[in-house]
Amino acid sequence: MNIHDLRDGMRRVDAEGEIVEMAEPRSVNLRTGGEARVADCMLKDETGQIKLSLWDDQIDMVKQGSKVRITNGYTNSFRGELRLNVGRYGKLEVLEA
Repeated sequence: MNIHDLRDGMRRVDAEGEIVEMAEPRSVNLRTGGEARVADCMLKDETGQIKLSLWDDQIDMVKQGSKVRITNGYTNSFRGELRLNVGRYGKLEVLEA
């Protein structure tokens, strides 16, 4: 699926692209208690770009310039910005480091 075609509230999203920006990971408190690391990245393909949220081990899998595939992800809006999420049931695959 092309990034340009992604809309808020989509499920079972499969997308590929390149990580063109990657923010420093930050710690957040989880609703269930405990802490997790989260990093915002910018995922780009030939049709556009979207913010991608990576959590914990996913952060260490990629770097700027990595080509990745997200399988079974989902989209949502956070603070008025469309985001792509891997989620609990999705998969992040690094195609090229």
